[in-house]
Amino acid sequence: MRMTQSTTGLDLNLLVALEVLLEEQSVQGAARRLHLSEPAMSRTLGRIRKALGDPVLVRAGRGMVPTPHALAVRAEVSAVVERARALFAPGRDTDLGTVSRTFTILGHDAIAAACGAALFARAAREAPGIRIRFLAESHVDAPFLRRGTADLEVGVVDATEPEVHVEPLHEDRMVGVVRAGHPLLEGELTAGRFATEADHLIVSRRGRMHGPVDAALAELGLERRVVGTVGTFPASLFVLRDTDLVGLIGAWGLPLAADLGLVTFEVPLPLPPLLMGLAWHPRHDADPAHAWLRTCVRELAREWRTGAGRP
Repeated sequence: MRMTQSTTGLDLNLLVALEVLLEEQSVQGAARRLHLSEPAMSRTLGRIRKALGDPVLVRAGRGMVPTPHALAVRAEVSAVVERARALFAPGRDTDLGTVSRTFTILGHDAIAAACGAALFARAAREAPGIRIRFLAESHVDAPFLRRGTADLEVGVVDATEPEVHVEPLHEDRMVGVVRAGHPLLEGELTAGRFATEADHLIVSRRGRMHGPVDAALAELGLERRVVGTVGTFPASLFVLRDTDLVGLIGAWGLPLAADLGLVTFEVPLPLPPLLMGLAWHPRHDADPAHAWLRTCVRELAREWRTGAGRP
């Protein structure tokens, strides 16, 4: 998209370049996206730095990372560019076949592992110019949707910004998961056996060694032994496959567990339900491409919930 200069002399193409630079976090990648040479892209970055009075991207090892100011303005930059596209090319985004965008979905890895293939296949059929980037949940909380770091959050939504739209999908629940032939699968499983007859593995993006299960056990005067944590559900399944540890998994991870030959079981505790949902910033409300993405994820979630999307 080519924009004209404003009456103040500011080249609005710098906003387009800035948006792409912040997405790619690479002069080379941005140059490729914008069909420019690397020297030309470097000069554009220099102009952006001068206009903003900020380095925007700085070296970090072999790559580049955005400055705090660049992260703070990223959402506004994306919003301005989207509005400009609508003004200079009205109705264009309604034709998904012509849209060229990169969307970032924030959520735990089990969601990407479960529905990534189906989402990429649907994009190839319906919107081949759309690229999808799955971003794993961070160990720290940040306003990812407000900043524009992510376009859509999927799962147990952590977004706390008051303006963020949250759409409930369904209630999920955690079930136990162990290797086939695990001793815990023999006979009646009570809360006491669950707590004391095996060691436990927790999935926690913050590395926490306790969770709702421990609270439920404490109500019964019981305590389990947690031997460690991992950051994602898919990683936990490989650990569980080769040990006698006990883990937990939600509906998104059930097919992954089955593929690894793991066995799931009902946890003999009153665990709170997990409220699964979608969240996005309101600047995307009227964006047809973002609406398409929301529809895709919503339908995929429904299929996985009913079992239609599982192997």
